[in-house]
Amino acid sequence: MKLSPGTIMKTKPFYLTLLSLLIFGVSVGFNLVADSAPHEEIPVPKKQVQADAPFDKMMQVLMHKRCMNCHPSDDRPRQGEDSHVHNFGVQRGKENHGLPGLQCQTCHQSENNNYSGVPGAPHWGLAPKTMGWQGLTRVEIAKNLLDKEKNGGRDLEEIVKHLTEDALVAWAWKPGVNADGKAREAPPVSREDFIKAVKKWAEDGAKIPEK
Repeated sequence: MKLSPGTIMKTKPFYLTLLSLLIFGVSVGFNLVADSAPHEEIPVPKKQVQADAPFDKMMQVLMHKRCMNCHPSDDRPRQGEDSHVHNFGVQRGKENHGLPGLQCQTCHQSENNNYSGVPGAPHWGLAPKTMGWQGLTRVEIAKNLLDKEKNGGRDLEEIVKHLTEDALVAWAWKPGVNADGKAREAPPVSREDFIKAVKKWAEDGAKIPEK
């Protein structure tokens, strides 16, 4: 059927209206699909221990290999950056300073020997077995630290003094070099900040968090 020019002019508004309705319908459809799609939720961070909290700073040091290597839960000291069992079959001994004939002081003097790579500090030796920390959480270590039946009868003041003044503890920040001449890793907290953290923790009541 052939449409006259007049008929075309009359029907054009109808087609334009229909086209507009189609475009509107498609647009609404896309919006409905978008609204029905699951939205990605922004994860809410869980409450974390503050990195600058005194307890946290203190435990970063106590759980570092420089301390943990000398706080084994068995009778074998650890050594190195990978905390492997001490070479030469070294063992704790009755007084925590090695077996007869192979005492700690046989190799470990009062200061580092950077020629041989053997570390040294005054009264070098293992912590008592009751103070073995390997395998413990930081909360368990802290409880162990405050337990007079395990820490040698020390009260809080004596614990603070040990952690902040003892020469063997202080060695952790000047551990020297290993046999290959490579510097040993020091704890991630400076000694100055560690001392401040220990004292602040004690002043605030030596509270131990739940985890």
